[in-house]
Amino acid sequence: MSITEKGFKKIIAKLQNEDTWLTFGEGILKIIAIIIVAQLLIRFGKVMIHNIFKIRNISPLRTNVRREETLSKLLDNILSYVVYFIAFLTILSVMNIDVKALLAGAGIVGLAVGFGAQSLVKDVITGFFIIFEDQFSVGDHVRIGQFEGNVETIGLRTTKIKSWTGEVHIIPNGSILEVTNFSINNSVAVVDIAIPYKEDIEKAQRVIEGLLETMPERYGELVKRPELLGVQNLGPTEVTLRIVAETQPMQHAALARNMRKDIKLELDRNGIDISYPRVVMLSKDPVTGV
Repeated sequence: MSITEKGFKKIIAKLQNEDTWLTFGEGILKIIAIIIVAQLLIRFGKVMIHNIFKIRNISPLRTNVRREETLSKLLDNILSYVVYFIAFLTILSVMNIDVKALLAGAGIVGLAVGFGAQSLVKDVITGFFIIFEDQFSVGDHVRIGQFEGNVETIGLRTTKIKSWTGEVHIIPNGSILEVTNFSINNSVAVVDIAIPYKEDIEKAQRVIEGLLETMPERYGELVKRPELLGVQNLGPTEVTLRIVAETQPMQHAALARNMRKDIKLELDRNGIDISYPRVVMLSKDPVTGV
């Protein structure tokens, strides 16, 4: 009898053995139970994560909605990966596969990859904490290092910023050391108006105050009525009056331009000049030279 025939007969004998089928059926049931438990854990975990964000939404510490959606999806994915990985290892152990040897081999490979991809790991960890700590969100106007603009995308590895001239800067999260976020708090518009010494400063202030009273009705980006602080500077030929206005985030530049235009027109209507450079030309007498 050949070796092949002997092996075939052994296989037939095992298949005819009742214990073999019992062991096989028990293993199948265990695998099915592991898959069901993993699915239940993932569903329960996702419900818990979303409930945590619902509680946070009604608390005083509520954050940006886009950020919360990004973070909840990120946590959902992490939960799924962890549970599936544990379930996979458990199934391998049920199938009598040496999980310890597999983990040891995976650990060595992971250690080698980790040494070769330290910057990538740093980018991912930093990106996670940027999202988790709510440092900035998509749509915010920020300054990161030498780059300033609106945040286009926040990823675990990179952040994309679009400047006002259209350039898109892709910044690795691991290189983000300092962030200035201009979109969290209200902005302040500062407008300086130069009035010549020959004009009546008291009258100019009354005219400007009257104009400022009407601005909250015309500019919705104003948080409150602009305030005339008074004389800011005494220049060589003019008195500088300073006006400040609290606006919604990142609306101060446009409002300042509109305020300068309105104040100039109002001063013109009241016969008040603003300071501007004057040139005096002197000509010599051709005879006397004076």
